[in-house]
Amino acid sequence: MKPYLLSLGAGLLVGVVYSLLNVRSPAPPAIALLGLMGILLGEQALPVAKRLWTGQPPAAAATPGPGDSQ
Repeated sequence: MKPYLLSLGAGLLVGVVYSLLNVRSPAPPAIALLGLMGILLGEQALPVAKRLWTGQPPAAAATPGPGDSQ
């Protein structure tokens, strides 16, 4: 239930921002795609920033699985 409430809250926040920027919803395709890209980048930025802040090495982009040969 918690993910649904968080999703609703995020949607409400985005709706307020859209209203402040006078952007229609549903937004034109280019604006909507840029918004989705921003969401994806924001999702990835926080873990990377945490790793940089703590001095941990960045995670490998692709690690071999159990059945993969090297």
